[in-house]
Formats: sequence, structure tokens, C-alpha cells
Amino acid sequence: MNRRNFFKNGSLFALGTTLINPFESTANELDLKDFHKNKKAKNIIVIVSDGMSIGTLNMTDIYLNRKTGKGSNWLQLYKDKKVSRAMMDMASASSIVTDSAAASSSWGSGFRVKNGSLNIGVNGEEYLPIWQKFQKAGKMAGCVTTVPITHATPAGFCIASKSRNSQEGIAELYLDLKFDVMLGGGDNYFSAEIRKDKRDLYKEFKAKGFTVVTNKSELEKCTLNQPILGVFDKEGLPYSKDRESSKELVKNIPTLAELTQKAIDRMKNHPKGFVLQVEAGKVDWAAHGNDVTGLIYDQVAHDEAIKVAMDFAEKDKNTLVIITTDHGNANPGIVYGKEANAQFDTIQNYTQTNDWILNGIGKETSVKQVIDRIEYANKFVLNEDEAKEILSYYTNIKTEEGLYNARHLPLKALGEIQKKRNSVGWISTDHSADYTELAMYGPGSELLSPFIKNTDLHYLMLQAAEVENNF
Repeated sequence: MNRRNFFKNGSLFALGTTLINPFESTANELDLKDFHKNKKAKNIIVIVSDGMSIGTLNMTDIYLNRKTGKGSNWLQLYKDKKVSRAMMDMASASSIVTDSAAASSSWGSGFRVKNGSLNIGVNGEEYLPIWQKFQKAGKMAGCVTTVPITHATPAGFCIASKSRNSQEGIAELYLDLKFDVMLGGGDNYFSAEIRKDKRDLYKEFKAKGFTVVTNKSELEKCTLNQPILGVFDKEGLPYSKDRESSKELVKNIPTLAELTQKAIDRMKNHPKGFVLQVEAGKVDWAAHGNDVTGLIYDQVAHDEAIKVAMDFAEKDKNTLVIITTDHGNANPGIVYGKEANAQFDTIQNYTQTNDWILNGIGKETSVKQVIDRIEYANKFVLNEDEAKEILSYYTNIKTEEGLYNARHLPLKALGEIQKKRNSVGWISTDHSADYTELAMYGPGSELLSPFIKNTDLHYLMLQAAEVENNF
């Protein structure tokens, strides 16, 4: 079948040359495109770093280069000319600044929806999400994330809902849809002890044939002949650096790379193939908190998941790997200064995130205890005025707003204090309207143009896998 004519009478053809014509390339890139040309993608793996500004990608690559002598797996793909690369316009139907629900829904439905909704059109129409389309075509489908599995990005591939906040309801929809692998956080939305309606979704998932796991050991031991629901924390999983610094967390909480490998192992032998979405969700949470430790180390975790996917795809030769982000957030970057090199390198010595630091401080904490806690976590010493500034947020003198900051912790304030020592600056604690990075490897990657709309990715995935858009 000629894949360029595959959707000639369908919705993808209406996009004109946005996706149909590959961009002009160097000789090496053309060789790569010719290798994949007209091959069908049996499997698709979409790897999303939620809330990753270009500065996050840059800083992580520089961090790894300076620490290990080798940069990120993502940028190495560019250097080796293994991928097609594009910029993607991520605007939603309601704003040039998207949220994760609208961003994921643009990929999930092929339509732009309003911020806060999941695959529900501007006039209330409900769109069939792309993982359900692939299910109907006979493929296995799953999601892996470091935030609740019911959160916006995985949900945008899987279900339709008027509100991204209806996470208990989203968990119920997952039960009905019976996806093959669902791994992440979100015990609050499955547990009878926590759910408002006291419904025991774990029991119901088991009754439908799922293996339910709640820690790393159970995940490692579980068989691959049943669908898997893995929920490893009440909300999001611990930040990568906090996990790394705790023997208990290392023992009990799997990494994003380990979750990705398990998901691939569960689905890789299915005769009709699989689709898998992998999300480093807490990159976004760290950006909201101006938390450089959370940000860089969780971006490293995302990069390790890229290696797992690429190792499989390069051996399999029938897998399309899509690497991207859904929007920018806080636009961090290394700022100029005479000591920028040395100051940025101090992050290599950080052992805990700002989230860990600030959640261990309260009204009763002394100035000295604040100084000691930050010295333990960041290996630098605050002056007393800085410690008092931090403490003032705990005594109702000041409050700090922000998404994922229910306790009104001084996340931005601590980020500003750290900036003087690590040369990392931030423009805000919120999303930005960045065009996002997009890289593709494998069959279908030759369809990518250098600039696309977010909705185009939906149709590209369908065309790459030769799945008709007629559901």
C-alpha cells in the first residue's frame, strides 16, 4: 500500500502538505527517511515531558555533559541525525497558552478543545480518543506516568470528560475501557479508603482480570499475560532526586524507565502491535515550583525512558517513537554571570528537591533549622535574613500561590535564593505559549514537516499505523 495515498479520501489528506511532504533534508537524513518510507508502524510510543520549556531540555543536556561527559539521549538523536525534527504549535481552543488537558486532547482527538476539558469540543461534542481508536483496530494500549494515571496527559489519550479534575470518574472510565497497561500514581482515585463514594476500584479491576500492583517488587514479579494496573503513590510519584536519596523509595518506587520497560514487555508480542504513552509528568510540577532539582532530575528520568523506547524501536524496526512536550512552563535557563559554570555545577551536589525542603519546615522551625536543612539538601549556607524570609511564609505574613502548591509554600522565593548560587533563572511559575520540540524515529517519521499544529499529530499517528479515521 502506498502510505501517501492511504488517507487520500480522509481527514489527513485535508491537511494539505502539512504532513504529506517531508521537509528538505541532508543526504544522511534522506537515507534515514528512505529507510522508513512506506513502512507501516506496528507500534507507537509517545514520550512526553510535561511542561518542558526548551531551557529545561538545554539545561539537562548541559548538566549531563558536565557531570558525565555525555549529553542527553534526546539531543544525541539530533546529533546522530536519527530523527525527524519539528516545532509544534500547542495552542488550545481557548488560549494561546494551553494547559495539559487541552494539549493532550489535541493529540487525542485531532481537535483543539478548551483548557480544562478532555476531548470535548467547544460546542460540547465528544470526540473518540486516539487510544480507543487503536483499541478498536486491535492493538494493545497503555499509559505510563509519574503523576496520577488519571491526570490530564494520559487521560487525553484515553477518555473524554468535561473536566480534567474529575479524576475519580476518569478512573471509572479506565475500568470500563480496560486498557492493557496503566502505571503511575493516583491511589486517591482508586482506593475505597480515600474515594468519596468508598468504591473499591482495585477490587473491580481485579474482577476484570487485571493484576494490581502497588510497589516495585510486585511490578517486577507480575506476569505479562494479564492487563496491569500499577498505582505507586497517593498522587504523583516522588521526584527522581528525592527517590534516589531514599533507600526506602528506591526499594518501593519504580523509575519511569522501569515502568516504560514493563509496559513494552507486556505488549510487545501482541500480533497487531501496541500503542504506549509515557509521561514525565512531574517536570511540569517542578517548573510550577521553580524547583531546579525536581526539574532537571525528572527530565533526566524522561531521558532514560527515551533510551528504553529507542533501544526497543531500533531492534524492532516496526515502532514509531515520538518524543515531545505539551507546553513550556516557567521558561528556566542558565543566566549569564562570571561564575555561571561553577555555580551551575553546584546542582550536581543537590540531594533533595525544594518540595522536600519546604515540606519539612513549619511555624515551629527555627532559623538555624532552616539553614541546616537547606545546607543538607543543597550544600550551601543561607544567611539569617534569607532564612527569616523563608520562615515568614509559614507565619501568615506572606502566602505564595501557584498550581500544585496547596500549602502555599515559598517555592518561588527559594528558587530566587538558589539563583544567586546556581545561575538558574525563571520567568514565572506558570505555563507559557512556547512552540514545542518534536522528534520522531521509525516508520511514519518521514511524514513530519518542520512545523505542525498539535492536532496534526493525531492524524500522523493514524496514517503511520494505517488505521482509518472512520470510528
